[in-house]
Amino acid sequence: MKKFLILILALIVQTLFVQAQQNEWEDPTILDRNKEEGRAQFIVHQEGEKLTQSLNGIWKFHIVKHPDQRPKDFYKTDLSDYNWDDIKVPSNWELEGFDTPIYTNIIYPFPKNPPYIDGDYNPVGSYRTNFTVPSGWDDKEIILHFGSISGYARIYVNGKEVGMTKASKTPAEFDVTSFLQEGVNLLAVQVFRWHDGSYLEDQDFWRLSGIERDVYLQALPKQTVWDYFINANLDDSYTHGKLDVEVDFRQFGEVKAGGQKVSFVLKDANGNTVFSEEKPVKNLSASFSKTINNVKKWSNETPYLYSYTISWKDEQGNENHINGKTGFRRVEIKDAQLLVNGNAIMVNGVNLHEHHPVKGHVPDEKTMRRDLELMKQHNVNAIRMSHYPHGIRLYELADEYGMFVVEEANIETHAMGAEWQGGFDKSVHPAYLEEWAPAHMDRIKRMAERTKNHPSIISWSMGNESGNGPVFYDAYDWLKEFDASRPVMFEQAGENRNTDIVAPMYPGLNSMKAYADDDSKTRPYIMCEFSHAMGNSNGNFQEYFDIIDSSPHMQGGFIWDWVDQGLLDEKDGQEYFVYGGGLGSEHLHHDENFCANGLVSADRSVHPGLFEVKKVYQDIKFSLDDQDLTVRNNYFYTNLDAFNFKWELLKDGKVVAGNILDVQAAPQTSTTVTLPVENLENDGEYYLSVYAFTKDATELVPAGHELAREQFDLQTGNYFENLAMESEGQSLTYQEDGNSLTFEAGNMQGSFDLETGELTSYHVKGEAEVLTAFPTPYFWRAPTDNDFGNRMPTRLSVWKNAHKSPKINAVEVGEETSEGLPITVKMQLAEAGVPYTVSYFIHNNGDIKVTAELDMQGNDLPELPRFGMRVELPGEYGDLSYYGRGPWENYSDRKTASFLGTYESTVADQFTWEYIRPQENGYKTDVRWLKLQNAKGKGLKVTGDQPLGFSALNVSAESLDPGATKKQRHTIDVDPEDKVYLHVDYKQRGVGGDNSWGALPHEPYRLEANQYSYSYWISLIEE
Repeated sequence: MKKFLILILALIVQTLFVQAQQNEWEDPTILDRNKEEGRAQFIVHQEGEKLTQSLNGIWKFHIVKHPDQRPKDFYKTDLSDYNWDDIKVPSNWELEGFDTPIYTNIIYPFPKNPPYIDGDYNPVGSYRTNFTVPSGWDDKEIILHFGSISGYARIYVNGKEVGMTKASKTPAEFDVTSFLQEGVNLLAVQVFRWHDGSYLEDQDFWRLSGIERDVYLQALPKQTVWDYFINANLDDSYTHGKLDVEVDFRQFGEVKAGGQKVSFVLKDANGNTVFSEEKPVKNLSASFSKTINNVKKWSNETPYLYSYTISWKDEQGNENHINGKTGFRRVEIKDAQLLVNGNAIMVNGVNLHEHHPVKGHVPDEKTMRRDLELMKQHNVNAIRMSHYPHGIRLYELADEYGMFVVEEANIETHAMGAEWQGGFDKSVHPAYLEEWAPAHMDRIKRMAERTKNHPSIISWSMGNESGNGPVFYDAYDWLKEFDASRPVMFEQAGENRNTDIVAPMYPGLNSMKAYADDDSKTRPYIMCEFSHAMGNSNGNFQEYFDIIDSSPHMQGGFIWDWVDQGLLDEKDGQEYFVYGGGLGSEHLHHDENFCANGLVSADRSVHPGLFEVKKVYQDIKFSLDDQDLTVRNNYFYTNLDAFNFKWELLKDGKVVAGNILDVQAAPQTSTTVTLPVENLENDGEYYLSVYAFTKDATELVPAGHELAREQFDLQTGNYFENLAMESEGQSLTYQEDGNSLTFEAGNMQGSFDLETGELTSYHVKGEAEVLTAFPTPYFWRAPTDNDFGNRMPTRLSVWKNAHKSPKINAVEVGEETSEGLPITVKMQLAEAGVPYTVSYFIHNNGDIKVTAELDMQGNDLPELPRFGMRVELPGEYGDLSYYGRGPWENYSDRKTASFLGTYESTVADQFTWEYIRPQENGYKTDVRWLKLQNAKGKGLKVTGDQPLGFSALNVSAESLDPGATKKQRHTIDVDPEDKVYLHVDYKQRGVGGDNSWGALPHEPYRLEANQYSYSYWISLIEE
């Protein structure tokens, strides 16, 4: 017993010793030191002068790989930093030539052992800069503001510690008044890349470090407004504004506030005062309340902002004021719907990471504006700030230009486990441990306090893939008490009580249908993430909204995500975007290009999938009943007379009629116009296309910009039944010589190899061959990112080389008919082991009909990636025209925005360079015919006996296919050839997009039948 007690005592002593030695950066119970509580972000002006001084610029910088190597005297005033490097502030040091940027999705970039940062790699960056306090600030309290520091940071001024901070993405502010001196001051900051708080920052993004947002000094009067909360709401009639303002003062030092007054002035956009009042400050606070009659409402369509001024005099009599803008809107949930100003909005949203292709997590205002511009131009109306608060300027722009925002706390612990994603150990998960609760609450409170005055924010989110422990119920309750004007949207809650909006990520269509059909639901359904836009993706996007439009409590969602997180690199003079494993991180764990899930590239060039999103998201809907076109206005504030409408009638792909439409319809109403499209003959197929264009320009959307489109099949003649081959007066001659058959028809001649069953020549008499490789069966495609996710390269691998070395069973030359000569080739596909037949029919006019048949009955074979054939042409045949869907790339499950018509382009322009990793691209569907011609107009025409799919690229599928793994391929690995690879398909599998880690394209867009056959004609163009 005595020995046992001694052992227990020894363990207690050892535990106490370990706790005493625990590093501060590995202790979640220590959040920060001397750091000011969260508050609204604003600037005070005094007598017209802004009381701030920027400390952005070039600082001195020193970095080591591990905390043991850090300079512990980095803050000392007598330390010489002459030999230190220079670094820009703000920046991420990994993108300034120091250390390594790391991209990882879930797995922490350090060994998982919370709260410790184990291993021999945890870089520490030390910063130093000098500054002088502006004259006239002697009677002020001076706050040092860091917009965001990514890492555990200790801050020193003039050799003395000011404080410490851990949480990134919200400001770290410190009162440095007592630390300052006359003349030059030294600011020193030491940042550890990772710390206990890093366990809460496991977002799917580049792991970057350093002082990454603005640094400045803010001077404040000794008696000053410290915080304020403006609630600009609406009354129950949604007509009059309800203004409630709470202003909190702070008193520094021994100064008495006696007789302090504060005024609040509200002005409309024309500068007219609509409210003005002065109040005494009591107990360091004052409040204002006013009903503003017939207020102009803020919305995403009409982002009307009122300007406000909060002003007061300090003890010296100086006039101090704060300027800002607010908008009146009401956000609530009624009858299982999210309402803004009483309207059940549709959330046409995207998730947005802070990302710049060169600066990383330091996007500039130009980039923010470009994002909002592209969003507005493509019918996006909402942003989820994934997964942390962004730079403050973005919220100001969202207020100004009208964008709904879901503001999200900087919390993600994905690697520790997430609800709805399988089991995990809650005994070690931070969300379920009491010692981690204050860190969670701190981040949620700081998020809400900083941006509470922005009308664009219509909902709070407590984090992402973070578990749903007790702290999130406490945080939900705090948010509801703190701000009753906004709902909380929290995916991890599922349908538990701590979310006002059911916000799943990547739900299946069946679960969506079940929620849509359930009238007992009391909460709206808004997907926090859906339609994973990785590479060539966003298939079946319309299907989501077929379900959403079926139920009033289904209200859209946020696509994952807006922008590829590519970082710019250069090799041999070529610039390109890298992803995980690039920029020196190949030896570290990374998740390849899983950071590239955007609708736009890192440079904000548009991906083809965004056109489909724009079409489905449009607020103007069209329907057609015979000649009557009904136009539905789903806007809430915009009359359709703000748009110019145009209709076009197409016959066999060519516009044969059209005109401008005069359409007027109030918001949430429809109007019907009759179009002159009656009595159409059956001598061709007719389609009606309608478009809506902006009449007037706004700052983000130019005049004449298309915001809505639709196309209707008028169900007239069948294009393929109307095809006719001219044969009158034409004759075919042929002869067999051993294994060769040669033929002439009109001005064409060619030959077949009767042993291999291949067309070996086909050209205009006296001229060179147009085809350098003749029709060959082809079943493979270069895997997309979604293909890799659903293991297509291995599951469907039997089809990769199925076209190679077939066994020829028979080549039969049939009897010549009055129209031409048939040749049938029967073969066995070597790897797939199934019969395949190609039938050629040489027409009297020299055209050749090709029919391919595949019979997989009785064989256990996987889905086909594609069913088609491939030919090759010299690069000179680079002028492309076709009648099919376009003008942009489209696939069977992503084509509603791609209208049937006749298009002209070039082969060189067919490749989709916007995909950060080369993959299948450039496809067109529902094609009737296509032409490839040279500068003289000569070339090849392909005509389908049924709709075709095709691509015409100057790179081969083989060169784009990395094999079983992705192998770090980039756009610089694509080498265009002086050649055209023309795929002529019956069909290709869809691109999918439900997710990129297992989901298949939906069943209608997969090739799973047992038999396939199709036909097309090839002909030579003489001029």
